[in-house]
Amino acid sequence: MQEANIDFHIHSKYSGGCSRDMDIPSLAKGCEGKGLDVIGTGDATNPNWIAHIKETLVPDNDSGVYSYGDSPTRFLITAEVEDDRRVHHLLLFPELSSAIDFRERIKKDSKDIDTEGRPHLRLSGEQIAELANECGALIGPCHAFTPWTSVYKAHDSLKDCYGEALKHISFLELGLSADCDMADTITELKDLTFLSNSDAHSPHPHRIGREFNRLKIDDLSFDEIKKAILREGGRKIILNVGLDPREGKYHETACTRCYLKFHPKDAQQMKRRCPECGGIIKKGVVERVFELSGGNETKHPSYRPPYIKTVPLAECLGMAIGVKTLTSLKVQSAWNELTQKLGNESEILLNVPLTKISESNKKLAEIIEEFRTGKIKYISGGGGMYGHPVFGREANDNYYDVSQKTLSSF
Repeated sequence: MQEANIDFHIHSKYSGGCSRDMDIPSLAKGCEGKGLDVIGTGDATNPNWIAHIKETLVPDNDSGVYSYGDSPTRFLITAEVEDDRRVHHLLLFPELSSAIDFRERIKKDSKDIDTEGRPHLRLSGEQIAELANECGALIGPCHAFTPWTSVYKAHDSLKDCYGEALKHISFLELGLSADCDMADTITELKDLTFLSNSDAHSPHPHRIGREFNRLKIDDLSFDEIKKAILREGGRKIILNVGLDPREGKYHETACTRCYLKFHPKDAQQMKRRCPECGGIIKKGVVERVFELSGGNETKHPSYRPPYIKTVPLAECLGMAIGVKTLTSLKVQSAWNELTQKLGNESEILLNVPLTKISESNKKLAEIIEEFRTGKIKYISGGGGMYGHPVFGREANDNYYDVSQKTLSSF
């Protein structure tokens, strides 16, 4: 058997809020040096994106994965759709024709399927799951705990969302603001495979593959990937790799306007309105997971793989050389030089000896050592603002103090 690193969830330039550079050539280039064996295409229900896939990708025999030129990274046909309760669902298709079949079945129930990469459907989660199964696709909820468009925003259980079609749900995507430790406090998830994916909206190296899954499979094919997700025949996910959830932009309960963070009981006392700016205080993933679990302790099932928390290499380099803009020429040049010298990003972050990294950049080695040993500090995200790691200084993760009066009180 072999190991494969896979990022199942990204978007194309046809999804709202995505870079215009999100096309197949840019995605293939963005994957260079990342260490990804497979990446999802995203948006395979959009007619323009389907046409682009047909123009650029070549099927690898009957494997269900596709090639682009001489890129070592393969593509898997994927899509995301939104149901009538604003729950987002990720679909993994066995081939492009399956995605086209699914599109034909849902297009009458969507007003924007021809224009939007992530279409809005007048269908329930149960109906979507049934249709996905009929088309041979795997399906599960995206970014399951985020406070805007997720299964646990709209429902208190997976059964509430999927009804009798719950039997067709093959996985749950954790999202950037959660990890396995958090999700495994919720009893109903004990039998479900967790995926960690980037949900990338741009092709930059610090977005693509910032979260991925390492699978143990026989070969790169849809059938083998399916067996790994379903944990069949010795195939399985052996590692979830992702951001520390404190980097996620909905991790903590916070104001969506000024991003001031609140303890849950204080947010409730303020009736979810920020006393500083009047913005909405959005319930964070930490608060929502606690509600769903009833405060249970983490209990991992025996099959659950480790979850490794990393910091994207570009972000590490930005801290090491003192540059905040990760798309700057200085950071990108350093990223290219390092991956050419030491190997792909996932190897550098997880396996390359610190002594080798130190030869190129001593401070970078110190930063990587800190997150490898779980010692790195974070300022948590919330309300729609990403959190970020800090190095060489204290992390001041301040929360609103209800004992202090605001200026408006005087």
